[in-house]
Amino acid sequence: MKLQRFEGCWTAMITPLDEKGELDLEGLRRNARFQISQGAKLVPMGTTGESPTLDWKEHDIVIEEVVKLAKGEAFIMAGTGSNCTKEALRATRHARDVGADAVLLVDCYYNGPSSMELRTQYHGVIAKEFPDLFVTPYIIPGRTGTQMEVEDMAILHRQFMNVRAVKEATGDLERMAKTKVLLGNDFDILSGDDDMTFEMMSRHDISASGVVSVMSNIVPGAIAEMTRAILGNERDRGMQLKEALDPLFQIVTVKTIEEYEGFTVPCKFRNPLPIKTLMNGLGLPSGPCRPPLGRMTPKGVGVVRQSIRGVYERNKEVLMPIQDYYKVNLKERIDNDEYWR
Repeated sequence: MKLQRFEGCWTAMITPLDEKGELDLEGLRRNARFQISQGAKLVPMGTTGESPTLDWKEHDIVIEEVVKLAKGEAFIMAGTGSNCTKEALRATRHARDVGADAVLLVDCYYNGPSSMELRTQYHGVIAKEFPDLFVTPYIIPGRTGTQMEVEDMAILHRQFMNVRAVKEATGDLERMAKTKVLLGNDFDILSGDDDMTFEMMSRHDISASGVVSVMSNIVPGAIAEMTRAILGNERDRGMQLKEALDPLFQIVTVKTIEEYEGFTVPCKFRNPLPIKTLMNGLGLPSGPCRPPLGRMTPKGVGVVRQSIRGVYERNKEVLMPIQDYYKVNLKERIDNDEYWR
């Protein structure tokens, strides 16, 4: 319980897989070392880490590997949420025992408990069981179909000192402002959406303290600097970095219109497929996603490639740490069609 504030850049780490879809632990270690070198905090086994399709044994392995590598070097908040409180308790116990500093608990998906039940039968149960571990609710109704309301979160915060931050992925700025009013300045709001981070941190009635970022898998240093600039009232520098990174923030989810056998079909490629597609193209440890997530269409890949090309052409300095650490030629990777097939 050493952390004073939940602030800055927290990377929602992808889970690298090999060609057979099995864990690539050496790739995971390489990526973790890169994150540490760039000053990011680590969030293994969130949605970006493909928590829905890794079994619990794999969850444990990934979290343990990240903790082994990063303990004492970076703060680690492990994703241990479930739609079953018993499962979440077991996963949280494992994360605590191997040395994680905090856990991230997504609201219970599919079975749809009420806000009160989320507080009393899930978040509160885990916070009480592990008073020596920070417990961070993760509110993302677009994926879960439910959400803990601000009032219940305020009660939870009053009851348990180890509940002192939230990952906000509702897109609802007025809800976030209400959170600041009801929970006060000693409770931290972390953005769960890369493209909303600047506004959430800049608005005085929200004053978010950082972001759990998808795109920091490739640009952790730049996103960490952006958050530091905003927290340090260097708004112009923060805006400069935000504008440089915006093309990347826009591809966390990629939407296209596809033609299949005479039908026109909208496609929505959701996280982590675009970031893994990007990392594969650039030559970083990533590998495929597990089914039912598959491969992006050529149109989708084109959107991802156009985005990274634009950043490289206009603000390549934010990408140079990738080239230096992973020993890849970014221009050659971006320009060569073979890497994007």
